[in-house]
Amino acid sequence: MAQMEFRDRHDAGRVLARALAQWRGQSEVVVLALPRGGVPVAWEVAPALQASLDVLVVRKLGFPGQEELAMGAIGPGGVRVMSDIPRLWPVEDAEVEKVVEREQAELARRERLYRGERAPLALAGRVAILVDDGLATGASMHAAVLAVRAMRPRRIVAAAPVASREAVQLLETVADEVVCVHVPEPFRAVGIWYEDFEQTGDDEVRRLLQGQGA
Repeated sequence: MAQMEFRDRHDAGRVLARALAQWRGQSEVVVLALPRGGVPVAWEVAPALQASLDVLVVRKLGFPGQEELAMGAIGPGGVRVMSDIPRLWPVEDAEVEKVVEREQAELARRERLYRGERAPLALAGRVAILVDDGLATGASMHAAVLAVRAMRPRRIVAAAPVASREAVQLLETVADEVVCVHVPEPFRAVGIWYEDFEQTGDDEVRRLLQGQGA
């Protein structure tokens, strides 16, 4: 199969919005972006669905010395999700707690930075569509789903332009629906499916969330 590529996160968001078209124009729908990379994607999805946009900060727990490898993730409300990796490659509890403490501080910083004084959108009884730019292990989205579940939405949709088969299978156990445009085999990494996968900065996240455009 030929490799499919998105030009950038905005292009991926437009493609993902078409895959979510069934939710267009329904007043109970809320789009929640996972920063930072999920924000440009969700910024395209929300207006296409005529839905409100908010941010949901989760943080990957990187493996000590291999930070890109997720041993778990944390989300709002004290949610913590651990992957199978620490069982296969054990990490001392003290090391795990050190990573959690660091990422909790960063989660709190980003919440303040991105939202400011703006209160989170109410999710009770609504359809929450969680959007990221891609799902490798699915750990961050897993934490996001668990955090949102505690807010009592009617339905949770986990959505991304590209994901590994393993991530999709994991999320199908916790989300009500998983929408992914592209589930390649082999997956390898999120970034290779984008022509432009430059890191999304805090300033861009704030600008998009404030509705100022790309």
